[in-house]
Amino acid sequence: MQVNQFLGFGFESNVYLLSDTKTALIDTGTGLYMGDLLASLEREIDIGDIEYIILTHEHFDHCGGVKTLKELSNARVCMHEYGAPVVEQGLEWSAGFFNARQPRADVEMKLKEGDVLDLGDVSLHIIHTPGHSPGSICIYEPESKSLFSGDTVFAHGDVGRTDFFGGDVEALIHSVEKLARMDVENLYPGHGEYVLGEGSAHIARARRYLSPP
Repeated sequence: MQVNQFLGFGFESNVYLLSDTKTALIDTGTGLYMGDLLASLEREIDIGDIEYIILTHEHFDHCGGVKTLKELSNARVCMHEYGAPVVEQGLEWSAGFFNARQPRADVEMKLKEGDVLDLGDVSLHIIHTPGHSPGSICIYEPESKSLFSGDTVFAHGDVGRTDFFGGDVEALIHSVEKLARMDVENLYPGHGEYVLGEGSAHIARARRYLSPP
């Protein structure tokens, strides 16, 4: 599986392109820099070849660009069932922080804990990790032991905020404890730098931060 990372500056989420027999895009950014994102993607793939657009959660900085990318690629949009109404109904409680509007888009695959998306030789396992938002998920690829963690956990033990609508500190603690039991080599978070090797150590640091001895 090849992984390419795009955007990730300012409030823009990291956007990850996963290429195998099939191609998946994890998160879309706000859509406010769509021209830049499309130019970067087109240097790697034909936009029409994107099979899945997987949203790690329902905040605008991760899903604001979904409508445009879906229309250009005809990809299937995938996100947790608890977050899907924000995208399908164009709910604006998150977009309002950016003085923007959440474009409406259909969510063809409403994900839940334990679902698996097949990209060919690799599979993406869905882990429900609420706390930062009700619909937060992480995506685990077991062959490379790679975790795409959205805003649940970041490099160096940082964790997602819980002071937004739907945030829940106790749920976040439980979610990070779940991740801490996994074998993670590579950690690809929703913001900031990614970690190649020793990803579990960064998650363990987050666990200690949330639940100190």
